[in-house]
Amino acid sequence: MKVYTYSQARQNLSELLKIAKKEEVIIRQRDGAVFSVVPKQISKSPFDIEGVKTKATTKNILDAIRESRNS
Repeated sequence: MKVYTYSQARQNLSELLKIAKKEEVIIRQRDGAVFSVVPKQISKSPFDIEGVKTKATTKNILDAIRESRNS
């Protein structure tokens, strides 16, 4: 865990963010306030699913679509 003063953090924000990807970074203000910088975990979309393996070819899929449109 790295600890920066507010001034150091402001001057080296880019470096601080790179370090925060790997470990927690603490920023300490003159008045004693302490802040923690950690990467936010981004949740995945519910539509982000793994593909399905199948033996269907592109021709099979297009034929099925054409047949369903003609019915």
